[in-house]
Parts: sequence; structure tokens; C-alpha cells
Amino acid sequence: MALGLYLSVPFCRTKCSYCNFASDVFSRAVFERYVHQLCADMKHASATVSQMGGRIEQVVDSIYLGGGTPTVLEIGQLQRLFVAISENFEVQPGAEVTVECAPGTLNQAVVEALQGCGVNRVSLGVQSFVDQEAAAVGRLHDRKKVLDDIARLRAAGITNINIDLIAGLPHQTAESLAFSVEQTIASEAPHASVYILEVDEDSRLGRELIAGGTKYHAHFVPHEDATADFYAMACERLEEAGVRQYEISNFARPGYESRHNLKYWTRQPYLGFGVDAHSMLPGAEGGEEAVRFSTPDSLETYVAGGPLHRIQVSSQSGLEETFFLGLRLVCGLDLRQVAAEFGEDAVAGFGDAIAEFVRTGLMERKGNVIRLTAHGRLLSNEVFERFVSVPAR
Repeated sequence: MALGLYLSVPFCRTKCSYCNFASDVFSRAVFERYVHQLCADMKHASATVSQMGGRIEQVVDSIYLGGGTPTVLEIGQLQRLFVAISENFEVQPGAEVTVECAPGTLNQAVVEALQGCGVNRVSLGVQSFVDQEAAAVGRLHDRKKVLDDIARLRAAGITNINIDLIAGLPHQTAESLAFSVEQTIASEAPHASVYILEVDEDSRLGRELIAGGTKYHAHFVPHEDATADFYAMACERLEEAGVRQYEISNFARPGYESRHNLKYWTRQPYLGFGVDAHSMLPGAEGGEEAVRFSTPDSLETYVAGGPLHRIQVSSQSGLEETFFLGLRLVCGLDLRQVAAEFGEDAVAGFGDAIAEFVRTGLMERKGNVIRLTAHGRLLSNEVFERFVSVPAR
């Protein structure tokens, strides 16, 4: 099965208050060391995978540069990453090649460099088309910059564009999110992502919300019930416009679903490089069903060659992953396929949980296919916890 590659570039122009990723603002002096390490890791990928007890195909059908903001790198550094990919992997013709970009970082020279590297998909971290909302969380762009970037990408022939939005930003109302959704639809971007603001200790805004403080505009964050309503409204409007939901947070016009992200949700093999990058690969012959491993989440530890963290994937954990990842997809999960891989008894062990969720309206079942309802997708974490905690018979 063809491989997906993920390259983490954890550098940003500014650290957004809501961000809980392993990215930050760093001196440009470290960029070169980081790119050098990424290229070296790709060169030694086969040996690393073997050491972790996995196996890979060299054929690649999706590449994703995320972070962070990969486009803060120098053009020459970006080009070197793509050269390293082509030297160490066999990239299929027509492979999906995505780069995450912060609006305002896409000048003409950068766009031309992306095009020259074979990039055919760009994910824009817009978050909001309302300038006040974007500024409140530390974004450096405004609505005009976003629209200018989209026009520049299209002129260069890069038309597969994703727009990220967040429901629950400080100062957001139902009307303001509706405006952002309508702007997304009007832009004719074929893909959109709508995330609900995450409140946890890993972001400055999250910590302030938990503490009940007012920094980072925390006291202007909508109540969680209102945020859920905002998200439901966004789902409905995108669906009406033909940008159909295919995963909890992702929407696309037909044929524009993210091939790379589908690998995560369907447990296809992917290999990650860079800070806090994760991999999921088939186990070596005679070994485990699958192996997972990740790189250090600290820039200095990664650049210094810190050790990988290996996660054993037992048959039981593989079964649980299949449920809570597969149920993220709107098309749902075919229990016959799950039983073919893990056994009838393994699936039967979740029968009571499935019946309960169907009864409470969080899930629906048609024959052997189960899927979350719209309400179930709003409460998906509660559903997923149950599938992890219920032991198979």
C-alpha cells in the first residue's frame, strides 16, 4: 500500500493564543539546522523503520507539510526538502502534495516555488474572515490578504485549496461565523475544515479559560453550548452549498477529500518527520499487526537527535483505533470489514455500546454499517471513550 509522508515544520511568525501544537516562534538561525536534520532523517528512513519493527513501501501517494507555517522557511530550504523527498522515495504521478500556509506568507516568489516543487494543494489557516476575531487570537492577516492569497494561488494553477475555520473564537457570534462560512463558500475553495475551539492546558487561551481569567480575550469566548450551535450551523450551510461533510471537522466538494488525512482515519501507512511527528506502519513480517512511533516534541531535543518513542499496537488497540478513527468519517464503519480483520467475537464485544448509542440517538445503524448522527458528532469524544474502555469479549 502506498505511503503518506508528513513533514512537520514547527516555525511560526507568531504563536496564536489558541494553538496547542508543538510550534512556536524561533530564530531563523535554527531553520538551517532543522532542514538539515529533516533531510538526514529521510535519508535514513528505511533503517529507522526497521529499528522500530515496521516496514514501508518506498512508493508515496501523499505528502503533507504542516506545522507551524512551512512557508516561513527560505525558498531554498523548502526546495531542499522536496529534493530530499524525491531522492529517498518514489512519488507517484498525481500524488497529493499539500502545504499548510498562513495567509500573508504567500508572496509571488513563494507561490512559484511551491508550484515548482509540485505542490498541488494548499491549506490556508484562515480561522476567521472577521478581522477582529483573527486579530484577537494573534493572527497577522486580514480578510483582504486571504482573498489575495487565494487569487494568487489560482493564477499559479493551484486550485485545490482548503480553508480552516474555528468555531468558538473570542468575540465570535452566530452571525460572524456565518459570515466566515459564506466567505468560504464564495471563495469557491473546494475543501473546508471547521474545528471547535479546544480548551486545554496546552494553549495560552485554554489555560486562561480554565483559570477564569481575562487575558487573550478569554472572557469573550462563547459558551460551549453556543459554540456547538455555531458548529452545527456551519455544517448545515456548507452542506447546502455542496461542500459536503465527510469527517467530523472536514468538508469537501466531490473528489476533493484530503487523501492524506484519510490515511489517518482509515489506518493506512504514513511516516512522519520532524518535531512531534507521528508514524503508523505495518509491522515487520512475523511481528506486530502495526507499529506507531513519534519524534520528540521539543525542537532542541529533535535537532540533537533525541530518541523516538515507540508505541506497541496490540490487536485490541488496533481494534479500538479502527472504531474511534473510522467513526470520525461520515460514511461510518462497516462491521463486516472489522470482523474480517479482528474476528466476530471482537466486534461482538462492542455490541452493547453500539446498541446504547443507537438508542440514545448518537449513532445510527443500517445493516452492518454504523455511523455517528449529527448530534453524535458533537459528542464524539464521549462516544470514542466508550469504545476504548469497553473490553472485547
